[in-house]
Amino acid sequence: MDRGGGGGGSERRLIGSFYSFLRKWIFRIVSVGHIPNHIAFIMDGNRRYAKKWKLEEGVGYKAGFLALLSMIKFCNELGVKYITVFAFSIDNFRRHPQEVQYVMDLMHEKIKGLLKEQSIVNQFGVRVFFVGNLKLLDEPIRIAAEEVMAATANNTNTMLLICVAYTSSDEIVHSVEESCKDKFGEGVAGDDKIQDYAVIKLVDLEKNMYMGFAPDPDMVIRTSGETRLSNFLLWQTTNCLLYCPTALWPDIGLRHLIWAVLHFQRYHSYLEKRKKKHS
Repeated sequence: MDRGGGGGGSERRLIGSFYSFLRKWIFRIVSVGHIPNHIAFIMDGNRRYAKKWKLEEGVGYKAGFLALLSMIKFCNELGVKYITVFAFSIDNFRRHPQEVQYVMDLMHEKIKGLLKEQSIVNQFGVRVFFVGNLKLLDEPIRIAAEEVMAATANNTNTMLLICVAYTSSDEIVHSVEESCKDKFGEGVAGDDKIQDYAVIKLVDLEKNMYMGFAPDPDMVIRTSGETRLSNFLLWQTTNCLLYCPTALWPDIGLRHLIWAVLHFQRYHSYLEKRKKKHS
């Protein structure tokens, strides 16, 4: 009788169960302190990961997607309500057409995968939002994104905001344009037709932001050690902690998330004071 395969499977299940127990035990300890309500991720380092291991560039993006699934799972278990990821910048359209097309094809494949019954969004009750100038996306990707948003609309455990065809500068311009339409209508005429009450206020701009339906992030995690926001959530991160582990995005794991949350807890009181000061 061949017992090798069965024994190996039992060992893997045992190790998996122990790892799951250990993870939950760690999360329980960490949860004694404040847990971020909203974590945003800048997923930096997919191409460098492929170059580091002498792999095809596309392998880096696929590894990055697996890392994203792990982060969604860990954040869900930890009790993080909102997760935002910077998936594709408008500026990325300037890269080599072949690379852009590969990323678009991969994105379409993974978005369609989210519709499967056994996908992580259904396992953990994740509601998905696609945020950005979606008109810039190819029609099949845009349709797939709309299908996922509709299919997950009743999920309430975790909110996953995927920023695609997004930059903060585009978001701000969009908000100003929409606010002007709300106040003045489609045709903005001269000063003589603008009443005193028709003034664009801060609340108008924030309402029309792509991210207007979500609370501001408590923390931004950018991998690969870079300390730049790269035109990501500039409006929403005034009182936000920036944490930059040196790990490339495909290498990010549980320990990086735990250290990030501990770092947040260390500065939580200071951040809350800043929020009250600027509110």
